[in-house]
Amino acid sequence: MTIKELQLQYAGRVARVWVRRMRVSPVAGRVVGYLLVCDPEWQSIDELAAALRASRSAIAGAVKDLESHGALQRERTVGERVDRVRISINQTQGFDPAPYREAAAFAREGLTLLIDQSAERRRPLEEIASLSDFLAERLPQLLTEWRELRDADPATGPELHPDRQSNDDHRNRTGHHSTTDRNL
Repeated sequence: MTIKELQLQYAGRVARVWVRRMRVSPVAGRVVGYLLVCDPEWQSIDELAAALRASRSAIAGAVKDLESHGALQRERTVGERVDRVRISINQTQGFDPAPYREAAAFAREGLTLLIDQSAERRRPLEEIASLSDFLAERLPQLLTEWRELRDADPATGPELHPDRQSNDDHRNRTGHHSTTDRNL
């Protein structure tokens, strides 16, 4: 099996997850899967359409949808007449406590409407409020813990983590080059 065929199979598997979890179209899910493994990482609409064996309009619609989700980055190089896109998944997006705070507030509001109801009737809203409060408190802590673990791993470099300092900044301040720099 060729690398291209393996990439298309991978894109199809990723698509099934994104369709189910992120509620995007199958074509958008395939775009995500393909962009995760294609080379070069920047692709035009036409290149994506050819690689994924889909219409240009389907790919353009998928790109627009994914861009609205913050999953893609679009760029146009000087002198080119086409935009190129690459994957730009924000791994920290799910760690925002605001939706959980909102869910807890709605659950508490609902509980005021059930003030005279049985404990059994109130239990679903109490569970929602309790779990939402827990997640709103813990998710930012988990994100901090993950970043600390990631940053302590010498195998990962700042090019993989935009919220970390770049090697250039480090070299300019210290005059030292990291192992990663020497291997480039």
